[in-house]
Amino acid sequence: MSKSSSWPKAKTVVKKWLNLKDSEFHSDCIDERFGGETMRRRKSCSDRDDLSGGWLVEESCDDLRRPPLPRPRMFVGTWNVGGRAPHGGLDLSDWLTDDGPDSSYPHIYVLGFQEIVPLNAGNVLGAEDKAPARKWLDLIRRALNGPASDDATSSSSSSSSSRSHRPPSDTHLLQKGGRVSFSDLLAAAEDDSRSRPSTESSEPAVRRHRGGRYRYRLAASKQMVGILLCVWVRADLLPCVAGVRASCVGRGVMGYMGNKGSVSVSLSLRGGASLCFVCTHLASGDRDGDGERRNGDVAEILRRTRFARRDSPSPCRAAAPMTILEHDKVIWLGDLNYRLMEGGGGTRELVERHEWAALLERDQLRAEQKDGRVFAGWEEGRIAFPPTYKYVAGSDAYAMLSIANSSSSATAADSSRSRDRKKRTPAWCDRILWRGEGMEQRWYARGESQFSDHRPVAALFSARLGGDKPAPAHSSRF
Repeated sequence: MSKSSSWPKAKTVVKKWLNLKDSEFHSDCIDERFGGETMRRRKSCSDRDDLSGGWLVEESCDDLRRPPLPRPRMFVGTWNVGGRAPHGGLDLSDWLTDDGPDSSYPHIYVLGFQEIVPLNAGNVLGAEDKAPARKWLDLIRRALNGPASDDATSSSSSSSSSRSHRPPSDTHLLQKGGRVSFSDLLAAAEDDSRSRPSTESSEPAVRRHRGGRYRYRLAASKQMVGILLCVWVRADLLPCVAGVRASCVGRGVMGYMGNKGSVSVSLSLRGGASLCFVCTHLASGDRDGDGERRNGDVAEILRRTRFARRDSPSPCRAAAPMTILEHDKVIWLGDLNYRLMEGGGGTRELVERHEWAALLERDQLRAEQKDGRVFAGWEEGRIAFPPTYKYVAGSDAYAMLSIANSSSSATAADSSRSRDRKKRTPAWCDRILWRGEGMEQRWYARGESQFSDHRPVAALFSARLGGDKPAPAHSSRF
């Protein structure tokens, strides 16, 4: 095989660049209706159906005149998985779930991943490798809904050849009759969780697996090279999600390829606010000027992200947001890659003594934000956890300390291997920010999985869509 044959063909590269502008995304279902009517089923992420511009449910003028909605809870998580495909034994339950009461279960899960594939030339310039995305989605479904044998909505097969439609048994979630608002569903779900007897009826308002948790359905998932963003909605509330759209912006090779950049999903809650979730992987590096590159990535993502127009405008509904900042509420998550600024030395000593507050004073993102160079007007919760990067994979040791401690006694072979490992000062690369009125962050924490050189980060939000008073926020989950 010639050396040139190992590189993607020019036709594939051009197609890959053009696909960054595609608004296609994947979903468990679309155009679901009320009250036992026939529902048009869609295929899973393993299929190639174009679901762009699809509606999970249409809004009516009556919906928009409903009273203020209660606050939906949104679990938001981000994880750079270091180019590793997940293995079947990887359990995401510790990261995604807790043992709280039913009333604390999130209504929406927003999960963003970076580097789900290695960022090599073949993946950046060649055809999209969707196999790791399917594996991650299967693991998420298992963590949220229990084993596949208990989940009527799980994929019948994880292979790409699976083309079957899922059974409609879990789609008859609403009582027959008149239209139901999002507030009605939320209230009914909370009342149901408190009053339900131990034996479920044959037609429960909320379907759960045998572990007692609510079922979740994939409302949308979108991949761009190594970035994957997926939005999961509690099954009983799925009919109240509308206007799901996706948009990608590449900021990698040549400023346009998808090894760096963003995947965004826009949606609205019927009768409520428009929401936008932006998953990003920004420019890496801790050299002079790299911070400005990251600021430039943010500016370009805000400028270039465009969501497709809705096909069916309504005279009683406001125009759908076309850009990120036109949404009522926005959550920005991902590997933002901001590092620590030079602080006169002593970084290793601060890390060894776990003096995170002192180390956080050198955080580049907060300095850039304070000076108004990036994320002006955005908010972030109090960081009360250690830096999330860079670890030696499979351990709790920061790469900076591991390499330094082994350098004096290493053999020549060991020294060669250690040079291959990138030495990085620990930093809070993985972040979650938000903007918009009525957003309350209940906790902000990191997970402790040793799967990659990053630790996963998550936050729980409640969103005021009406006029209720803010609830107290909590800085940490643990």
